[in-house]
Amino acid sequence: MPDNSSLEGMLRAASPARTAADAKPDAAALVARDRILTSSQPAHRRRRTIAIGWASGLALATASVVVAAVVMSPQTTARAGAPFSSVALTPTVAAIVDQAQAQLSTSSGPAEPQRFVRTASWNFSVDASTGELRVFTQLSTISWEPDGSGHVILVNSPEQDPADAEWYSHSEIPLSGDVEEFPMLPGEFVTPVTDPPAESLAGMEDALRALEMPEGASAFEAVTTITTLLGQWTLTNDQHAALLRIIEDAGGAEAVPATHDRLGRAVDGLRVMSPDGAVSDVVYVAVDTGRIVGVERTVVKADSLLPAGAILGYQLWDVDGSVG
Repeated sequence: MPDNSSLEGMLRAASPARTAADAKPDAAALVARDRILTSSQPAHRRRRTIAIGWASGLALATASVVVAAVVMSPQTTARAGAPFSSVALTPTVAAIVDQAQAQLSTSSGPAEPQRFVRTASWNFSVDASTGELRVFTQLSTISWEPDGSGHVILVNSPEQDPADAEWYSHSEIPLSGDVEEFPMLPGEFVTPVTDPPAESLAGMEDALRALEMPEGASAFEAVTTITTLLGQWTLTNDQHAALLRIIEDAGGAEAVPATHDRLGRAVDGLRVMSPDGAVSDVVYVAVDTGRIVGVERTVVKADSLLPAGAILGYQLWDVDGSVG
């Protein structure tokens, strides 16, 4: 059974935010807290679970911990018969970004930024009394208003044993089943970016700085903050183009050859490493639209909780119905 310090360490490892530990919790944290501590569990559920989120605008179980053995397929290998992008064989960051810019200029996307995000994620829960780990998939939808009111809907798959590779290799995002809804009253959704960000490079930099991206940010710091922004807003193609330039200009990113994400979409990847080398993020860029459609976080250095190669976070955006 893990003690409180172990659970606290896991929470901090899963959400490397720069917010002070004694800071007032935002609406998302309050919703998560209420879900964990005060909501009554259905009679058939035999245990209380702790859902652990990862750096995103909505900390509602949008993280995943799955050891490499049960990942559906290596994310740097294209599936047999899959179409390759023009940069697949010898990719560079510049080539991936340039190709994405070209696609963004012609593909469809929202006409203006939307306070609406639908996220497909692969998640885990921990039994607070036994430390038992279970995995599940989730479709989360958040919509909010400038006054901080809004609505969150979570659709969860049944929880499974993470060692069940057969289930995990065929897991799908649930469209019906275990549904949880969380209304938010005015002021309960807290973000410094309440107005639509400007579509220029400078406008996107301002939005990221408002979300505490530091001056001279590394590519990893830029991606962490971009992940937060994309958890709050569905952005236009021009804004995605600016975000990709910010990642490229930060330096240090590496190109990942064409592959498919867990929704079967053809993507290119941009990998960034944390300053301490403990984890890496791969930003998935849709080959057909040029939009940023997901982020995967992988453990690079093993620790007492997780082995090297464990997937610490996997979330995808632009899920059907949320763009355009």
